[in-house]
Amino acid sequence: MSKGLSLWFAVSSIILMTAATISISHNVLVAIGLGLLTILNIGWGFIIKAKRRRS
Repeated sequence: MSKGLSLWFAVSSIILMTAATISISHNVLVAIGLGLLTILNIGWGFIIKAKRRRS
């Protein structure tokens, strides 16, 4: 995976985690949604990394 793409997944995951932690005090359902979105984003990054490694 290129450095730029790795940086994108790292920064976007940090932003999503920060948004989830901030939203815990406001709305729990939004926090759960953002937490799931964070997990999906991290998983998507691993999937792309594996696909690029194979080819």
